[in-house]
Order: sequence, then structure tokens, then C-alpha cells
Amino acid sequence: MGLLPENNSDRIAWFTSRTALWTSNATAIGTSTTQVTAVSTAATAASAALAAQITAQNAAKAATETLNEAMRTLTNAGNIVIEQVRTKARSSGDSVYPLANIPAPAIPAPKPAPGKPTNLQVTLDETGVLFLKWKCSNPPGTQGTIYQVWRKIGTAGTLTYLGGSGSKDFVDDSVPKGSSYVMYQIQAARSTAVGMWATFNVSFGVDTGGGMTAQVSAGPEPTKVAA
Repeated sequence: MGLLPENNSDRIAWFTSRTALWTSNATAIGTSTTQVTAVSTAATAASAALAAQITAQNAAKAATETLNEAMRTLTNAGNIVIEQVRTKARSSGDSVYPLANIPAPAIPAPKPAPGKPTNLQVTLDETGVLFLKWKCSNPPGTQGTIYQVWRKIGTAGTLTYLGGSGSKDFVDDSVPKGSSYVMYQIQAARSTAVGMWATFNVSFGVDTGGGMTAQVSAGPEPTKVAA
């Protein structure tokens, strides 16, 4: 920490409080009354400048608030007219917009389709219920996506619709006992578009301890998932 205060007001006070003592002891402390008078004069000028700055800052704050309030009033009044123009255009057509020198609303771009599910993980409990969980990167604007789940039992079975899920998980509690293999197809969908199907193969078995296992694969490299 330096000798002199950083704050302007405190620094002015620091010098002002010492000028009388410095004047009395000018020769003893190695200075002169002329130099101390210069300090006193400078402190008085600095104090006046600081007061002027504070006054100007307060005036600027008041002027800024006055401007902000005026802009709010202008914006609110203008928005009323803009909305009135838009209301008129809804009944009379877009020819109203050039008369008001206001651009017609842009036609919204079609929203992209939902993404494709990936990285299926399965958990098999002791009762044979299979818990499915996956990932899916959906583009912006595809909120409200529903995931449709289909299943085929064995290689010769037919695809059966199991249901939809509003989240990236699903519980399959109807896998027939003794099944060795099922295939799931999962598709992300919303009201106006559907994503690409994702196919996952799940094989069932028994581990060395006699417990049931489930192994899921979506390609040539299956991933072992603990039951």
C-alpha cells in the first residue's frame, strides 16, 4: 500500500490536513512555506474540481434517466402503431406494410427433423424387465420430440409397436421369457417431421455366476452392458 490514498477525496484530505503543520515546520522538515502554499492552493483547486465532477456526474445520471424514460415512452407508443398495422394486414393483406414503411413478417423457415437415436444402453433386472436408455442430438426448434419404440422378437419375428416416450428412455416389461435375441427400432418424431430410424440388437445370456445378461449392439462392435 502506497503512502498516498488512492481515492481522490481521501488524497485531498490527506494533503489538506498536513499543510498547517508543514507551514509551521517548513525549514525543519526541509521545505519552504512557498512550496507548502503551493500544496495548499493545489488542494483547494482539486477539491473544487472534484465537487464539479460530482455535480456533473449527478447531472449526467439524471439526464440519462430522463432519456431512458423518453425512449420507453417512444417505444411503447410506436409499438402500438406497429401492432395496429399488423392487425390491419391480417385482414387486408400484406399491401398494408409498404404504406407504413414496415417490412412484412418473414416466412419462418421449416424446422429441421429430429435427430437419430444413438448409444443405446440396456439394464436387465432379475425379473426380466429391460430398461432402455439412449442419446439423441436434436437440432434447435425440435422441442416436444416423442420417441417411438418398436420391437421384433427373434430373427423371424415381426416389428411390433411398443409405445412412445417423451424422454430418452423406455421400459420394456413384456420381453417373452426364454428370448435370446430382440431387435429395437427407435425413431424421434414430432408433429411435422420424423427423424431417421435407429436399429439396436439386444442379445440375452447367462454370465459365469448364473445371472442374466444383456448385450446391445448397433453395428459390428457390440457393447456389453451389465444387468
